[in-house]
Amino acid sequence: MLTHNRSEELCRSLAHLLALPEQPLVIVVDNASTDDTLDCVSARFPQARLVRAERNLGAAGRNLGVEHVRTPYVAFSDDDTWWAPGSLHTAADLLDGHPDIAVLNACIAVGPEARPDPACTAMASSPLEAVAGVGPRLTGFMAGAAVMRTSAFIRAGGYWRAFFIGGEEALLALDILDANGLIVYAPALQMHHWPSKARDDGLRRRLIARNGIWTAWLRLPWRLAWRRTLQAVLRLPTWRLRFQVLADALREAAAIRSRRRVLRPETCALLKRVWQHETQ
Repeated sequence: MLTHNRSEELCRSLAHLLALPEQPLVIVVDNASTDDTLDCVSARFPQARLVRAERNLGAAGRNLGVEHVRTPYVAFSDDDTWWAPGSLHTAADLLDGHPDIAVLNACIAVGPEARPDPACTAMASSPLEAVAGVGPRLTGFMAGAAVMRTSAFIRAGGYWRAFFIGGEEALLALDILDANGLIVYAPALQMHHWPSKARDDGLRRRLIARNGIWTAWLRLPWRLAWRRTLQAVLRLPTWRLRFQVLADALREAAAIRSRRRVLRPETCALLKRVWQHETQ
């Protein structure tokens, strides 16, 4: 579980996780919070393992948590999400029975009303072939609602720190796919999400666009990378924001060049099928 300055939401989610019948080891990665997060976890949830980052690493804080994992599978959650009873047991059974699956994405119920998350509707309609008894294949996953083979996470290198947060799972998903790991939507897995009010939606939109551009240039063929960059920029509402995002993206141009590795044609073909379906 990843957290930063959300002690109230964290404590609510931790109470649910630690009450699960599966009794999982819960590893809380605190991204250098300045509120009462440390005191809250230590006093109320001593059975949780607390890992503290020296600074706010964003999504890459999950890498610190995985370093403490000693099981073949790892389930991720954020401080405003928690797994439903039985879902982790079901995930382990599905992964045991399907060694080619690297990542399972849960079905997400939002808020106290348990509204269906629109992202799950989109995943359920994936144009890729389904894995019998599990669900449709995907080309991505939601970072805080996935169960993953620990070995797949480590082999793919985890989260790149430069992304910080916002669409940070896209590169990891591409590298898992390129290593022949399957990503599958599994509606039998249920997760609750009570979105935190402590978020900067404007900044998040900017980071998602920047990270999307970086991901394109890190892994896609040149022509496809240009196309995805143009699409990401044009989706932004103002020219000012578009220039800001392009400037943000250019600041890591050297690092992108040094890390660039083009995906296999088979992986690119999967992506194109999904993108074409999204535009229909």
